[in-house]
Amino acid sequence: MAKDKLARRKEAAKKPQLLRWSEIEEEKMNDKMTRKLAVGRNEMVGRLRLSKGAVVPPHKHLAEQITMVMSGSLRFTVAGKAVTVAAGGVLIIPPNVVHSAVALEDCDDIDCFSPLREDWLAGDDSYLRTGRSTLEK
Repeated sequence: MAKDKLARRKEAAKKPQLLRWSEIEEEKMNDKMTRKLAVGRNEMVGRLRLSKGAVVPPHKHLAEQITMVMSGSLRFTVAGKAVTVAAGGVLIIPPNVVHSAVALEDCDDIDCFSPLREDWLAGDDSYLRTGRSTLEK
């Protein structure tokens, strides 16, 4: 099933697409987080809704990440340093840098990635679903 979904997204990315957030399927990641995805050929955008106290455990990925907090605030730990990003703030995280986040209040967050997050597209993102880091200790 996940491979079919991934194949459909890759096929759709071969032509122009007009999407509306209100029409994109919302995926429940856990009790405190949902996600919607807009996927192109080389770049993707995720819209996450995080309830206060939601945790994104430590992880890293090959993609550069640009996070825009539209409402609320998130406390990130990036390469061991804490930074709070409030509504209107933008945080850029380079590839392969360990980072995590906690929602300090209810948040609407937009994350852009390039290259594509294959783990998100294939549903191999257990760190978000379980709240546990998949990094080796």
